[in-house]
Formats: sequence, structure tokens, C-alpha cells
Amino acid sequence: MAIELDDIVDDVLHRRPAIIRVFLDHRMRCVGCPIACFHSIDEACRAHSIAPETFLSALRLAAGGQDSD
Repeated sequence: MAIELDDIVDDVLHRRPAIIRVFLDHRMRCVGCPIACFHSIDEACRAHSIAPETFLSALRLAAGGQDSD
């Protein structure tokens, strides 16, 4: 299952732990944030002034073959 912009941050972080590094590299402190269970990836990108499509590409690259669904 591919990562999408409307996926909830916390859900994706739990399904694909390797993407944590992408959030940290972009200085996004979503890991462990109480709002992560409410924000979509798109909303988190906008809150941190990061281009959503560019960030999504980085997440997908880092996730590689980690699909556990």
C-alpha cells in the first residue's frame, strides 16, 4: 500500500518505521507529537512549510519495500 498525502502521520510512522528518518531530516517533529494522530501528511507538510509532493517522494523512497499491509 503506497503512502499518500491523505494518510495520517502517526499511522504511516507505525507501519513504516524507516520513514522516521525522513521526518527528522526535514526538521519535522511529528515523531511522538500528539497531533500526529490527527494530521495527514499533507497537513503536516503545510504546517512545516514543506512542499508536500517533494516530501511524499522522499517518504516513498525511504519506505522502499516496507509495505506490511
